[in-house]
Amino acid sequence: MPGRGQDGEPEMDELQQRRGMLVILSSPSGAGKTTLARRLMAWDPTLSFSISATTRAPRPGEEDGREYHFLGEAQFRDHIASGDMLEHAEVFGYLYGSPRAPVEAALHAGRDVLFDVDWQGAQQIRESALGKDSLSIFILPPSLAELESRLRRRGQDSDAVIAGRMRKSLAEISHWPEYDYVLVNRDIDESAGQLQAIIEATRLRRQQQPWLTEFVRGLNAEHEGEAT
Repeated sequence: MPGRGQDGEPEMDELQQRRGMLVILSSPSGAGKTTLARRLMAWDPTLSFSISATTRAPRPGEEDGREYHFLGEAQFRDHIASGDMLEHAEVFGYLYGSPRAPVEAALHAGRDVLFDVDWQGAQQIRESALGKDSLSIFILPPSLAELESRLRRRGQDSDAVIAGRMRKSLAEISHWPEYDYVLVNRDIDESAGQLQAIIEATRLRRQQQPWLTEFVRGLNAEHEGEAT
């Protein structure tokens, strides 16, 4: 419950605390999701990025709790069994997932948490106990030709790997109707602005503002007082 000021009214800084959201970004590789996530973090430093857990070993320069939470497989599976992972998947023989506890803490503190996950992770988050606080956004490329061009410009993959990524991209794109919002990333600045607008509007959802119940109760009490 919010605290009370000297006049007995709820203190506004406590009363108007917003409940945080789970902001889910998904896209095929090369559509711009990672760049847009960075833009969001720069736009609003209060956004927390969900740090995944994994069973793979740390790579040179990686630190536990910064890039990933590095767990043993048995420990990871215990977390899954106890419901401590919001989502999880096996990728190339390793387990990856999003720990639930830090996300819950952020939501209750009124902070939004940003997830960079595929459609399977997004589905699991939406179906979790915290799913009612989720906002899911899918990023589409302007065309498949442009998507392939972006992958080639990276200069990191062979033709065979790029062909495999394109096949996977088509499968991922087929899940676009499952998301709350879908953006076509023709221009990174325009898409970043649209993302910011979506987040700002969704922060005003009734369910993200639990203080409204107490506020309206106060309005009703004010009316009743004036009526007597």
